Order: sequence, then C-alpha cells, then structure tokens
Amino acid sequence: MAERTRRRPWLAALLALVVSGLGHAYLRRWARALGWYVAVTAAVFVFVPESAISGVFAGDPPTVREVAPAAAVVGASVIDAYVVALRNNRAYEREREAALATGRTESTDHGTAEEPNAPSAGTAEEPNAPSTRTTDDGGTVRCPECGKETDPTFDFCQWCAEPVGEDDA
Repeated sequence: MAERTRRRPWLAALLALVVSGLGHAYLRRWARALGWYVAVTAAVFVFVPESAISGVFAGDPPTVREVAPAAAVVGASVIDAYVVALRNNRAYEREREAALATGRTESTDHGTAEEPNAPSAGTAEEPNAPSTRTTDDGGTVRCPECGKETDPTFDFCQWCAEPVGEDDA
C-alpha cells in the first residue's frame, strides 16, 4: 500500500464541487473518483430534462426543480470527499502514533516514553522523527513531518506543505 499522507478536507470538498470525482482523485481514491463521476454524469442524463440541458447551452438557466436530482448527487459527492479526507487524516494520525510508539521503550522511573538512542536534551527534534539535516550529498533535506527528501531552497516541504526551515535542523 502507498504511504498515507495528510489531506485537506476542505480542498477535497471544493474539488468535488468543481468537477465530480476530482476531490476523490485528490485523495488518491481512483475507483471512488470514477464512481462519483459516473454517478453525477448518469444523474444529469437520466434525471435532468433534455430541454434544460439545451437551455443551458442557449444561455437560458434551468429551474432548480429540473437540476435538483443531479445537484443532490453532486452534494453527496462533496460530502463524501470531505468525510473520506477526514477519515484518511485520522488513519494517518493513528499510523503516525503507532510508528512513534514502536520506536520507543517505556521508562521505569516516570512512565514516560524514551527512545534508546534519543538526541541530547538541547535539541528540538522529536524522537524517532526523520532528520532535517543536509544529507551527505549536500543537496537535500528531509521533511520533519512526512520524512520525504525536499529541496533545501524551499522553506516548506513540496510533498506535504509543512514548514522546513534552518531552525529545524
């Protein structure tokens, strides 16, 4: 399975509103995107009268009653894209917490979790987080959020849009 990343629910909903299925494509749910595209297209051709469709092309807006069934399917697609993005983010957080928990050992003195080879106390790095220092080739840094290599000339990760600055290193 591909690596899960955080997604913006509002963006998924907006994309689903603009083009049916596009919000789900943003979430990388390809079958669901195709399904919603087909559902909205079918709703338009089955429930919207042909006179309303030709009227749109002639510049005459259709009545709400004529397009209500298709609008309801579009609304359901928008809501579904938003909910799927929220569920994706919850699953991402659970996976992230599980990954952090498996990389730590329980301390017996205060019940806190510590990593066996943790950095010194003066660093701002999170235990078990990928390093944001420059690699040996001197050209890339790792994002502290997603761990992917990113261009050091950017102040943010081009993969997840989280800030990556010199103060993180």
